[in-house]
Amino acid sequence: MTDKNFSAASLAAQAMGWIDPVTRAVVPPIHMASTYLRDEDNGYSSGRIYARADNPTFDQAEATLAALEGGPKALVFSSGMSAATACFLALTPGDHVVVPKVMYWSLRNWLATFATHWGLKVEFIDADRTDAIAAAVRPGATKLVWIETPANPTWSVTDIAAAADIAHRAGALLGVDSTVATPVLTRPIEFGADIVMHSATKYLNGHSDIIAGALVGARDDDHWAKLRTIRAQLGTILGQTEAWLLMRGMRTLFPRVDWACRSAQSLAERLAAHPMVSEVLYPGLPSFAGHAVSRKQMAGGFGGMLSVRIKGGERAAIATAARVALWKRATSLGGVESLIEHRASIEGPGTPCPPDLLRLSVGVEDGGDLFDDLDQALKRAHNA
Repeated sequence: MTDKNFSAASLAAQAMGWIDPVTRAVVPPIHMASTYLRDEDNGYSSGRIYARADNPTFDQAEATLAALEGGPKALVFSSGMSAATACFLALTPGDHVVVPKVMYWSLRNWLATFATHWGLKVEFIDADRTDAIAAAVRPGATKLVWIETPANPTWSVTDIAAAADIAHRAGALLGVDSTVATPVLTRPIEFGADIVMHSATKYLNGHSDIIAGALVGARDDDHWAKLRTIRAQLGTILGQTEAWLLMRGMRTLFPRVDWACRSAQSLAERLAAHPMVSEVLYPGLPSFAGHAVSRKQMAGGFGGMLSVRIKGGERAAIATAARVALWKRATSLGGVESLIEHRASIEGPGTPCPPDLLRLSVGVEDGGDLFDDLDQALKRAHNA
């Protein structure tokens, strides 16, 4: 199927057109084996040795994601954190890396603690400013520029092409956390990225029933081989059942993201006019600081994530979240169910997240129902 001129949406829906050669099933089997038989000459003609390095169940998910992102290879990991940290562990102590101030909180915390103690020189910047990236990069010393766009939870946007140019002129790689954009909206490799990372727990799986991560490389080179070795040596491999569920989820990626984008856009526009909301943070609003860059590098929508800042501050924000009925108060994003969360209290001391902010992950429910539920929660919170 891959040699045909089919769209990415069709490739995802049919999982690259894969058919089981034995049973002719249109859904792949789960290979539970942890080890593989040696040949009589003590070799491995199958190409497989042990499931900590690879498993046939991974093949379809990795091939599909690589095709969607436009890269030659993909690797699935046991979590988004294990995928992201592998990119930094592939470096050498003493290397300089440039990372955003606003980003996935767990990775930000790991970079500020473990990575610095291990020996990386980590510099946090306002990555939505191209001049800040250029000022931070040190030619010959900076080995990796890491960006997240849109960035959780304020959804600030980084110009990928500009960041890639800056990184490459300094001899560094560009890594992009594209979890929120997904390959439906943005393909960072087309803008010059060297590595694309996904917390596959989120939109790629889309059903809130696995923890997974993934990397896609722009080149199948020595650096990519190092990432594969790190995955095998650290044992951060995805379970076989989880890999199967990830592939199941990717088959509906395009319609789920499309629905979430349309609902999020409508919600953002309606909430921007709400008397109890002081600000809506969403790349699809013309008033949003990163809107122009978003239009350049996001096709077909601006994502299913937005944040709202509530009049009345932290107390009113928490009270609003406590009064929803349809939205679910839970950590995560990108599932079919809509989630609401007060991020500052989750992230704790040192968070750059405003205390009056609520993060919204828009699922596939009726958009009118989602607005009505937020509206009644806002009114009840402010009347309490």
